[in-house]
Amino acid sequence: MRLPVSCPACDKTLKVSKLKCESCDTEVSGIYNLPALLSLPEDDLEFILEFVKSGGSLKKMSAQMNRSYPVVRNTLDGIIEKLNTP
Repeated sequence: MRLPVSCPACDKTLKVSKLKCESCDTEVSGIYNLPALLSLPEDDLEFILEFVKSGGSLKKMSAQMNRSYPVVRNTLDGIIEKLNTP
């Protein structure tokens, strides 16, 4: 199950307010932003995971995805643009 990142009532971005250790029951409270990567769609997250596994090689990604290098590059550029957009 994917971690919710937006409010089901108003669609605003959720923030983390509490973390709990299941081992010793320690709790940490506050208001923390979620990591930027969590705002991406599942397919973009999968692309990033495969990109890292390939050692950051778009050439390897191109072969793995059976797509041309420019298509893979454009996919990465699109993800970068999403991450840079507030």
